[in-house]
Amino acid sequence: MDVAARTADNRRLLADFFDGLDESQLETQSLCSAWTVRQVLGHSAMPFSVGIGRLLWRTLLAGGSIDRAAVAIAEEQARRPVAELTGLLRTYAGKRVPAPGVGPMGQFTDHCIHLRDCARPLGLDTDVPLEDWRAVLDWLPTKQASLGVVPAGRLDGLALRATDQNWSWGADDGAEVSGPSEALAMALSGRSVALADLTGPGVATLRERLG
Repeated sequence: MDVAARTADNRRLLADFFDGLDESQLETQSLCSAWTVRQVLGHSAMPFSVGIGRLLWRTLLAGGSIDRAAVAIAEEQARRPVAELTGLLRTYAGKRVPAPGVGPMGQFTDHCIHLRDCARPLGLDTDVPLEDWRAVLDWLPTKQASLGVVPAGRLDGLALRATDQNWSWGADDGAEVSGPSEALAMALSGRSVALADLTGPGVATLRERLG
């Protein structure tokens, strides 16, 4: 898979998705506890409107926490008109943005997950292609993904299996967690609401680890 090309396509998909929402939908709480749907848009467009210098400055103001800085910046960006933010996603769809630690796959995964963070609570079926979820699932169990996406230990002793494509991961004697690729990826990345779409003896273990 061409990660850069797929990332560009998904930025355009995000732009189309957000452009199609009304005010009520934009103010709906997303699956990200810190953000509404509108603020997820602000976060998604942030790399194209906020320079590294400003991000570092906000991180210092947030006591060195890049996560708190990102939350604050996303809230600020969300005050801009939706059309401006979606315009940035389209204009810079093909731009390669540095993603320290998680790299291009982390950025690609971020777009896939955040689309569903917004579509799920709105009851919308807008989604990335199945092959994108396969790439995400291949990446989530890696050490690189443990840098903020899937904490170390979350998948210990589990055997994962997708029911909508030929994909699996984990030891043969692991506690199985099975379900649609999207639900697997969402649950592994901490979205407990997706556990309702999964089955198997390992679901209880995963639920406990998600808290």
